[in-house]
Amino acid sequence: MDATRSKVLVLAGQSNLNDSIIEVLKGLSCVVEAENIDKAIDYLRHDHFDAVFSDAGDFLPLERALVSQQANVVLNTIGEGVCVIDGNGRCNWMNKRMSAWPLKVHEKISKLCQDAFNLFSTQVSPPSPGSPVIPSPVLSAAQSTHYHNIPATPEPAQLFGKSKRYAFNNDEQQFLEMIVSPVITPAGKIVQVAAVIWDATGSRRLQQKIDAIDNAGGELVRLEGDALGKLTVPDRLKLLEEKIIRYTRDLMNFDHFAIRLLDRKSNRLELVMSCGLPEEARQIELFCAAEGNGISGFVAATGRSYICPETERDPRYVLGLDQAKSSLTVPLRLEGKVIGIFNIESRHRSAFNEDDRQFAEIFGRYVAIALNILNLLVSESVGVALKVADDVYCEVAGPLNDIVTDASSLMDEYIGNDELRAKLKSILDNTRTIQQSMRQAAEGPNTTVLGTHDLKCKIDPILTGKRVLIADDEPNLRTTLKEILRKYGMDITVAECGGQAISIIEQQPVGQPFDLILSDIKMPDKSGYDVFAAARKHMNDVPVILMTGFGYDPNHSIVRASQEGLQAVLFKPFKVDQLVGELHKALGSRSTESAL
Repeated sequence: MDATRSKVLVLAGQSNLNDSIIEVLKGLSCVVEAENIDKAIDYLRHDHFDAVFSDAGDFLPLERALVSQQANVVLNTIGEGVCVIDGNGRCNWMNKRMSAWPLKVHEKISKLCQDAFNLFSTQVSPPSPGSPVIPSPVLSAAQSTHYHNIPATPEPAQLFGKSKRYAFNNDEQQFLEMIVSPVITPAGKIVQVAAVIWDATGSRRLQQKIDAIDNAGGELVRLEGDALGKLTVPDRLKLLEEKIIRYTRDLMNFDHFAIRLLDRKSNRLELVMSCGLPEEARQIELFCAAEGNGISGFVAATGRSYICPETERDPRYVLGLDQAKSSLTVPLRLEGKVIGIFNIESRHRSAFNEDDRQFAEIFGRYVAIALNILNLLVSESVGVALKVADDVYCEVAGPLNDIVTDASSLMDEYIGNDELRAKLKSILDNTRTIQQSMRQAAEGPNTTVLGTHDLKCKIDPILTGKRVLIADDEPNLRTTLKEILRKYGMDITVAECGGQAISIIEQQPVGQPFDLILSDIKMPDKSGYDVFAAARKHMNDVPVILMTGFGYDPNHSIVRASQEGLQAVLFKPFKVDQLVGELHKALGSRSTESAL
């Protein structure tokens, strides 16, 4: 056959075509003759023709057959099940996808379609003159996919071309959805319904997961309620951490994770809470930098989530979960800024996909909001306390100065009256102490120890001879604590910052550990938690007491250390009796354990 000549299909089986016309066509092109319509359709399905030549009476049936055949191909190719059901629930036609559903699904679909047919029949109104009419069940089924958002029970005047949506379970593992549309004759009578059915299990589970995360997130950010208002800052921190760990495990199915917050001053990613990670992974220092600080540093610096399918092949991965094979790290964002990272690890390769990333990012937003709300609560308490102290100081500063001036003048006038001068000096000393205390309270977190003037020490067998390390960057507090504890016969070593305290701990001779460590939480270099962690590493069971002003705990050191054996927390200002009481608890319990 000449490939350059046009190809013509001639349907001549039932026609009166003149043989001479066919001969002329053969002289002009390549002619393929078909005996009947079925044969012509078969030729058209497997070959390409430039023209079809047939009797006028055969052409319309051939065209309809071709359209029907093409519609069947389309409906059998799409992923949804399609069927046509009559008013008695009988299926008149279905595509291949529909036929693959089990019998109980067919029965459910037939019942729902019959209900829809009855509903449509009671609401039908004939179309107005000139309105389009759905000519066939096939077209109705195809068109029905365009009416997902139409009300389930339309008014009679709105029924034409509308649909009803159903959702049902095939079993506990599969969720199906269906759109049913009426097939209406030109006379306005409903004769059948066409249904499109698809498996919505994946999208439904995705929506359920997102809804669950949304509900959990709502629980996380509800930290300002009346019940929580009665909790102390450490209790609030502990409650928040418990919620985050529970939801991360039960809802997200993540068992090994860490949350780090960005310290803007040091650019360090401070570990806030973790679950299932070894101590060496918790202690590693990471900074917000795209290079040289692992995946966490990269995510914090770029603000982009990071799926690591194989840790051994990723140069950015640093020490984490023992035998970790893959990880997922997402940024914690607040008002468009990255405030930290949420890192999850797994012992399985390629354990995380895009859905996990999306879920973790959504959940991470709630975590960021919850942590921020908690910090605002703490900051508010600090701010309120400072404002009150400042107002009080301003109110009493003048009268206190007047007392000092008057007492000093009287002392000059009564030279020789030692008894009166002693009383005036006592007034001056007390007034100046009040001035200093008020000034310190107005300037920032109170670092004084109350009750030092009334301190009456006596021999205390629990405290005498015990070695204590004090770490605080406030000179006044270091001096005060040192003087108080020495009066109880304790051997005191002081450190001016967290780094110095850690150095002292690391260099302490074997067999000569401290009996107790007393450390501030907020220091310029290392935090109280860093001191606590060093003590745990080098001195194992030595009791540690942390101190903080107005409940200030910027990196949640209290919660982290409490989980790992922190002895106690003192909130400044504290009384000497409180301090001694906590020392007794810590050293007394240790003595009991040693005796056992």
